[in-house]
Amino acid sequence: MTADDSAPSNDLGSPRYAFAGIPSFLRAKICTDLDQLDADIAVIGVPTDEGSPFMPGSRFGPRSIREHSLRFGTRGYYDHDADQVYLSYELENKRIADVGDADVWPTDVEGTFRRITEAVEGILKAGAMPVVLGGDHAITFPVVRAFSEPLHVVHFDAHIDYSPFMHGFEYSNSHAFRHIHHMSHVQSLTQVGIRSLRNVKDWVDDSISDGNRVIGMTEARELGPQGLAELLPGGARCYVSIDIDVLDLPLVPGCVSAEPNGMSYAELRDSLFALAEHLDIVGFDLVEVNPQLDVGTGITSYLAAHTILEFLGRICAQPRWIARRKTS
Repeated sequence: MTADDSAPSNDLGSPRYAFAGIPSFLRAKICTDLDQLDADIAVIGVPTDEGSPFMPGSRFGPRSIREHSLRFGTRGYYDHDADQVYLSYELENKRIADVGDADVWPTDVEGTFRRITEAVEGILKAGAMPVVLGGDHAITFPVVRAFSEPLHVVHFDAHIDYSPFMHGFEYSNSHAFRHIHHMSHVQSLTQVGIRSLRNVKDWVDDSISDGNRVIGMTEARELGPQGLAELLPGGARCYVSIDIDVLDLPLVPGCVSAEPNGMSYAELRDSLFALAEHLDIVGFDLVEVNPQLDVGTGITSYLAAHTILEFLGRICAQPRWIARRKTS
């Protein structure tokens, strides 16, 4: 044993356990100056729940999801069924960065939304794909607004989130997709898993009348993951928004809006895999995790991190992604 081997280490940069160290997503490098961003994937938190009209708490979602992501290690993950390791290149070569959180000013919703848009614009300008940790579902509006090139939007949710704009009431988590439908660069909107008995028929009818595809659980199961993906043109640019309440109620105790008769984890996972294979995913978000309502082990935050990890792994395994990586 050398003297160096026996001496106490002063290197605090390599924590071994999930409960130690600074909780960036997957322990990715931290880069809060977007002008200096050098990564293919940028994880950004949006810790606001002012769009939630019932119970607050999803503002703590980004921090909790990051903490639970530390349980997966830093060298990629092994999928037993696929017999493949995913994300090893991205993690080992520091192609994932955590850019911190969008600048949220409580009570200044329009200002907060403007800063969310500006932050995502900065990520896109740097050539990175945004992975957005919510927050409530209102945040998807300012995120999608940051894109300029044409894209399709796929929205997983129990709720239609298509409330009409009335008397200045237009920035809640029930309004986001009415905003998004009207964006000139959004070529289509597909809403999947819609089933809540609290959905208003007029709002669902409005979405359908506007030309959006609204898919309930019966149709989602009839289509299957591949059928769902093939509703969109192969290779098309696509942004995906995942409300954790698309999953069945018992799976997500840490979600204020959970509903029965939702997707199993396998149904959601396989749908995301099919989208990753069929489409060019240009960004995604996961929203409505509320750690204040969760059970002690934080299973909803863990499931959220797990979903993001698996979706991201399949996106980065696609030939189109690898081809861009090799030429960048």
